[in-house]
Amino acid sequence: MKNFEKTLLFTLCTMLGLSTLSAQRVESDSELIGKWDLTIMMEDDQIENLGLFRHGLMSKDGFPGWLQVKLSGFSTLVGYYVGYEGSARPIAEIKYDEEKGKYHFTIPPQWMDIDDIYFEFSLEDDKLSGYKMLDGNKLKFTGVRAPSLEREEPPVWGTPINLLTDNMDRWIIPENNKFKMVDGVLVNPEKGGNLVTARKFDDFKLSIEFRYPEGSNSGIYLRGRHEVQIEDSKGRADDVSIGGIYGFIAPSVNAANPPGEWQSYEITLVGRHVTVILNGVEVIANRPIPGITGGSLDSNEGAPGPIMIQGDHGPIEFRKFVITPAVN
Repeated sequence: MKNFEKTLLFTLCTMLGLSTLSAQRVESDSELIGKWDLTIMMEDDQIENLGLFRHGLMSKDGFPGWLQVKLSGFSTLVGYYVGYEGSARPIAEIKYDEEKGKYHFTIPPQWMDIDDIYFEFSLEDDKLSGYKMLDGNKLKFTGVRAPSLEREEPPVWGTPINLLTDNMDRWIIPENNKFKMVDGVLVNPEKGGNLVTARKFDDFKLSIEFRYPEGSNSGIYLRGRHEVQIEDSKGRADDVSIGGIYGFIAPSVNAANPPGEWQSYEITLVGRHVTVILNGVEVIANRPIPGITGGSLDSNEGAPGPIMIQGDHGPIEFRKFVITPAVN
């Protein structure tokens, strides 16, 4: 009898172990794991319902999003999502419906007064296709794998370009623009539109001097996709404070000067890797940016993109704005 019990116990343990190993093997090989650049579409009535054009958050070509899927433990898929609704937000679990052959997950709202957001999608031919339910609106989306942006050779820097000209001819001026040049300083006195450079860039260095009043908020979008935060953060050093890559990378310290004083940024972007020096202090040291941040112009991460200054949040001034693009 004892031998039978030992045999039974061994068999059960073996079966349990094989089951665990099987679950680990299947999920760790899941084709969904990775980073995805999304494009989310809307019908005209949905655009009007959500008021996105009024806030300058999307174009008729759709608006960008980003999804990262990871393995947690042996068999649970988790992740992060970025949309215009806010910063990168955690996904507790991404589930798979075998009967439908589709994945789905739900996340709560962040800055918007809406219901929980539901996502359902399929993965075929290494592309995502599905929809999200947002405040009663069914929005279709597609997704492609985000590029690695690895660089085989270090950059060779070209000639610096001063982006501050008296006639602002190096910027695309929006209809709701409030930016203007005053005695050589680019001034945004109140909330308005976002400035976008007419030229697009791949890898580059940025040298900026800026100033904001107490309580104000702005930002610099690298390639129009990755926001370096400008904000009166009141001593904070988190991933939505000054010196950080919004929602993704927190600065090592808060190196900001008090509101009303001039401050400086030295920013280098090579591939996905960013270095940020705020007022002479290196607050981010060659860190990879996982994906696009909320409010970005598009999700085409593999292409060059413009520099965008956020003007729709608060007053901001720039007395220096020089970009040095890579030439290789």
